[in-house]
Amino acid sequence: MTLPDWVTRMTQRERRLAALVGGVVFLLLNIFIWSWVLGAIGRAHAELTARQAIRKEEAVFLKERDLWAKREQWLQQHQPVFKGAGEASTLLDQQLRPIAAKYNVLLENPQIGSGETTANHQTVWASIETKSPWPPLVHFLYDVQQPEAFIVFENINLAIDSGDPTMMRGKFKIARWFASPQTQKK
Repeated sequence: MTLPDWVTRMTQRERRLAALVGGVVFLLLNIFIWSWVLGAIGRAHAELTARQAIRKEEAVFLKERDLWAKREQWLQQHQPVFKGAGEASTLLDQQLRPIAAKYNVLLENPQIGSGETTANHQTVWASIETKSPWPPLVHFLYDVQQPEAFIVFENINLAIDSGDPTMMRGKFKIARWFASPQTQKK
């Protein structure tokens, strides 16, 4: 085996330098290729993990399809229909005030308004402040938020009354959810 002419014309020092440059280029090329390959493997592994998680979720949804169909049917049968902006005063007068009176919870500064409309629900809200001992307040909160009432607490702020440490002060934004117009059309 003979060396090409251009190699034989090189001095020993030039050959070493050429071998060193060639080795560095080879090393950098290998580093670039291996980092790309390992990065592709890592991305593929992350994508596989994400797809497996999605598949598990879908399997749970398929397994629980009957349960969700029953819940959807129950919602369509029981969720109240939005009749207008007057529903906010109905929320305050017919639902919150009687329960508050039952447990001697003082309602202060009531405010009402209409809320958001989404694909799943339409809301009206009442903002109230309360003053009562702790046990009646707990009973009030429990009775207000029953599944059949479709009432949710959107914002709650509780504190001990500074004037009377046996009393609790609460600020609540309470919303009632009604069937959305899209749901009513079904």
